[in-house]
Amino acid sequence: MNKTYLKLSLDLDFVLIAITASLKDYMLCHKINNSLEFDFEKVDDHEVYYNIDEAPLAFSRFWFFVEQGEIAYYLVSNRNSEGFLIPEMNKVDFFMIIQQFIDKEDLDFILIRLNKLPDIQVAAQINPLKLKSKENLVM
Repeated sequence: MNKTYLKLSLDLDFVLIAITASLKDYMLCHKINNSLEFDFEKVDDHEVYYNIDEAPLAFSRFWFFVEQGEIAYYLVSNRNSEGFLIPEMNKVDFFMIIQQFIDKEDLDFILIRLNKLPDIQVAAQINPLKLKSKENLVM
């Protein structure tokens, strides 16, 4: 008997920035909005199912869309009271996900501005392909 295999691949075509900051999610958004002239707004939580039989874990999520270039920015919390979105990055508090092409100059500008904020300890670009739990970042 012939077997057919279905191979699924994740669309991980986005820029990922890990942010360590001991702030509430709404305060971090406010500071980023002021510094980068973004307009993050709260949207439905990002839900991740770890087990089919259990309720999903919800992580707070904020969204900002730039029509010119059609770039979507998400700011997602890495932790909630029950666990981590990306467990292997348990020192990270938030992830900024940038969907669509962004050039190196714009990315460097964002990283420099984030790292200049006094409440952010570090903001660094991460390769999502190297994460074990990368599927949790698919929006």
